[in-house]
Amino acid sequence: EDHYCDMLCCKFKKPPLKKYMTYLKLPDSIDSYTDRRYVAWLMVVTVAYNWNCWFIPLRFVFPYQTPSNTIYWLAIDIICDICYLCDLLVFQPRVQFLRGGDIISDKVEMKKFYRSSMKFQLDLLSVLPFDVLYFFFGFNPAFRVNRMLKHNTFFEFNDRLEAILDKAYIYRVIRTTGYLLFILHINACLYYWASDYEGLGSTRWVYDGQGNMYLRCYYWAVRTLITIGGLPEPQTLFEIVFQLLNYFLGVFVFSSLIGQMRDVIGAATAGQNYYRSCMDNTVSYMNTYSIPKLVQNRVRTWYEYTWDSQGMLDESELLEQMPTKMQLAIAIDVNFAIVNKGCDTQMIYDMLLRLKSIVYLPGDFVCKKGEIGREMYIIKQGEVQVLGGPDGTKVLVTLRAGAVFGEISLLAAGGGNRRTANVVAHGFANLFILDKKTLNEILVHYPDSEKLLMKKAKYVL
Repeated sequence: EDHYCDMLCCKFKKPPLKKYMTYLKLPDSIDSYTDRRYVAWLMVVTVAYNWNCWFIPLRFVFPYQTPSNTIYWLAIDIICDICYLCDLLVFQPRVQFLRGGDIISDKVEMKKFYRSSMKFQLDLLSVLPFDVLYFFFGFNPAFRVNRMLKHNTFFEFNDRLEAILDKAYIYRVIRTTGYLLFILHINACLYYWASDYEGLGSTRWVYDGQGNMYLRCYYWAVRTLITIGGLPEPQTLFEIVFQLLNYFLGVFVFSSLIGQMRDVIGAATAGQNYYRSCMDNTVSYMNTYSIPKLVQNRVRTWYEYTWDSQGMLDESELLEQMPTKMQLAIAIDVNFAIVNKGCDTQMIYDMLLRLKSIVYLPGDFVCKKGEIGREMYIIKQGEVQVLGGPDGTKVLVTLRAGAVFGEISLLAAGGGNRRTANVVAHGFANLFILDKKTLNEILVHYPDSEKLLMKKAKYVL
């Protein structure tokens, strides 16, 4: 009753205030790799950092900061400075760190580690109040240039954000585009400064003072750095040197950014390219040996369905690079509910690490009656039909996800390891396969589970 509110004719429950306060309370130590609140804070500081990086050069060069609007610029500057100070005094001294493989979360040790780092020195320099010089020299944004030293937080935010995003390559493309726009922004500021130094409208090369000053200068910066050409020729020695430096910078910057963009897009589409390459090589091989079109179509269908259903051709390739414990953790989360059939839990864990996934197309024979059984199967997705009858076409039973079959041939002794029925994929069927050798290696350590499986095999037979 303490947490219910009356509003007109409605009565609704509200969470107690303590829950909100508990969530918002800053912990004594912060795990920078897993704490989403820390990532959110880094985003706030990054916004403040970008404000300084973009607008300090703009206000220093362009006459956008005037006595009538200085109060608004100062208000936002103060907010950014508060973010910097909170990061310096509250958040960074609470960030955990590693020492010899151990996670250090002691308050004193964390403060000592932070204050002995280069990051602290840069953070401290970035909040030094050179703004007091306003009282002696006027409101010149150049006195805030030290705010641009907090670049470590910007790059840390990028790393932490990429680690939690599902499609990090999209953010990488956006970030690289932002780098390009910022370089063009700085070049536009330099062009206006050069024009003001030479005298606005004094020559054909400089900005003539007409139209929107920032957009006109930005347009010039784009055409110069991309080396499109068609701009007025520089007249004075200063203009010639300035233009040459712009051309050299443009070649370097654009070659670097284009290379970075190519790497980002290449990494994002590496899996798709591998899939296409495998499929193209297989089709080329089949055409070389004049494989019938019916078989070629089934091969193409297998490639397309396998890729669409699991995003890769072989799931085991993804897990091979991880430690065994991590492979097991992922396999348990993904497949434990399918494989768990009452056997020893540790045995199931051992099986999960050795299962191989394979896709069967509609109508494919998973196994045929009379052939030697070398694998057992567990249905991960889809259905298979067990066929029998005089002509071998009667559907005896339909097996669905989680069903196990084929283990009879593996467990049978005295040469009875031949398949007892035909099994056909009803639709697209994704199965796990465990071969006889691997199963025997596992059962050696789990005699109770072996007895259970043998009992089931005898019952089915």
